[in-house]
Amino acid sequence: MTQTAKLLYTARTHTCGGRHDGTSRSSDGRLDIMLSPRGGAGIGTNPEQLFAAGWSACFEGAMEIAASKRKIELPRKSAIDAEIDLVLDEGAYLLRARLNVSLPGLDPEIAHTIIDEAHQTCPYSKAVRGNIDVTVALI
Repeated sequence: MTQTAKLLYTARTHTCGGRHDGTSRSSDGRLDIMLSPRGGAGIGTNPEQLFAAGWSACFEGAMEIAASKRKIELPRKSAIDAEIDLVLDEGAYLLRARLNVSLPGLDPEIAHTIIDEAHQTCPYSKAVRGNIDVTVALI
């Protein structure tokens, strides 16, 4: 971090039991969830779903910033369908991701510009860049 960097927020969670009937709770109590294996019969969520939700929410915020720079308002029914794959490849686990972005009513060229900028500035996109296969598409 540079000397001018300013810490904006630190998320804190406590997780016990992992994805096999575990729990995870945030330090402020606003997140309190049960965890279960992927595709299993458990009643909780799994890390891939949580990652998809966090990334898509952050990406939408990055799109709002990109749109506002251009004095454009995102459509009210904007949406992101995030898909996170957990893959086993030659004995090693890895992730793969698709972000399918819907910006109804927005000119496709403008939409692509906003999406491309968001993918460059979104902290989640930056974190995974070069580490996992990512496809971002306007649908």
